[in-house]
Amino acid sequence: MKEFKGKVLFLDRSDINTDEIIPAKYLTENIKEALKPYLMEDLKLEGFDPRNDIDTNSIIITRANFGCGSSREHAPWALEVNGYNVVIAQSFARIFQQNMFNCGMAAIELPRKTIDHIFDNYSSNVTNIEIDIKNCIISIESEATKEQIKFEISEFDQELIFAGGWVEYADSNY
Repeated sequence: MKEFKGKVLFLDRSDINTDEIIPAKYLTENIKEALKPYLMEDLKLEGFDPRNDIDTNSIIITRANFGCGSSREHAPWALEVNGYNVVIAQSFARIFQQNMFNCGMAAIELPRKTIDHIFDNYSSNVTNIEIDIKNCIISIESEATKEQIKFEISEFDQELIFAGGWVEYADSNY
């Protein structure tokens, strides 16, 4: 099973689309690893530098509607090959969220009030998170602050994560 812990990359913007996650010009790639150097290269966000920020973090926390735009498996693949197995947001585009689960990754939705709280209390510090998928608990910690946050995820999506994705789930259940 993948790891669901690490340092947080805060992306303080809503509506980050799949073209910003992985530009369309790379969609001809059919090997996940080939997408690695291009993750979020076109994302314009104050204070964000993909050359420096991608390699030092492994969990994304962002605002609403993450993964909107064109539906493509390449967006979760690009995250996965860069070590990002968790995205936490207020909401996701439906197909992107399901593609995350289908790849054995976690797309965790939290209420706006909770996302605002996390940004207010953690985004200016080095922050680490560990996700307990089975018990639906996020343990979040920075220099002076530590807490646990509950979340909800369907039993089936948990099974996809535990199996390592849809293909592995289907292989073991059908």
